[in-house]
Amino acid sequence: MAFRQKHLLGIEPLHPDEITTVLDVAERYVDLNRQADKHSDALKGLTQINMFFENSTRTQSSFELAGKRLGADVMNMAMQASSIKKGETLIDTALTLNAMHPDLLVVRHPHSGAVDLLAQKVNCAVLNAGDGKHEHPTQALLDALTIRRAKGRLHRLNIAICGDIAHSRVARSNLMLLGKMENRVRLVGPPTLVPQQFREFGCEIYDDMAEGLKDVDVVMMLRLQKERMDGGFIPSEREYFYRYGLDADKLAHAKPDAIVMHPGPMNRGVEIDGTIADDINRSVIQEQVEMGVAVRMAAMDLLARNLKASREEANGVMV
Repeated sequence: MAFRQKHLLGIEPLHPDEITTVLDVAERYVDLNRQADKHSDALKGLTQINMFFENSTRTQSSFELAGKRLGADVMNMAMQASSIKKGETLIDTALTLNAMHPDLLVVRHPHSGAVDLLAQKVNCAVLNAGDGKHEHPTQALLDALTIRRAKGRLHRLNIAICGDIAHSRVARSNLMLLGKMENRVRLVGPPTLVPQQFREFGCEIYDDMAEGLKDVDVVMMLRLQKERMDGGFIPSEREYFYRYGLDADKLAHAKPDAIVMHPGPMNRGVEIDGTIADDINRSVIQEQVEMGVAVRMAAMDLLARNLKASREEANGVMV
């Protein structure tokens, strides 16, 4: 299997063959998760610690379920009530955790780069569950798996990512992954939420939904990240929906078989019309949730294999 990473800190370090490996392994876990017995022993005897410094429902529960189905001992740390609140530094927390000898550390943090810093201080595999506005690699991988299953391929597609690009780590990770896999990506949204520097990713930028969605294969809507906004990025939610919210009229500009995605949680009537979100012929939003568990199982499985191999090699050298 072509996967050489010690950690999963972002999409940026991954090669296309490594992305394909994660998706191929995830396909097997999709099948497993649909069986009566959903359990594997891939992580048997290993300890997984989930550290979420930001509130999360679907990502944390998805990682927890993934670890348990793979046979790991899973511990969720309540970071909102942790020693961090008492003044402990992130590095001290990392050293404390390292003394517990975990094997897999899943971290979500509000500051970009914090997960990378933790990874430098521990002797286990670290998975980035979202850091600030930087990256959210497993979200991009589950989106990629959803697209590949719906379209039969993950290359040379026209994909529109719409909405709050400026504050979205999901958008950044998807831009990198879809670019590595030779897709044509468009960013669509108001100029206040789609900075021109995103052209560096090799994408096209539109501030008109009709133009941006013309003949695309995939429409990926994003949540308005109000918690990261400190100014008047949009005039009002009503105006935003009128211009940039996905409804039937705007979707009509995409290809007839275009799929609709959203990483969740959705603000219905703001980013997307509820009828479109629930359209079983166009929306793959529920499939994204399902793929999330499988992709996180695959990522932890692959990282655990590399971790075991490196430990065996180290023990061999010691002997």
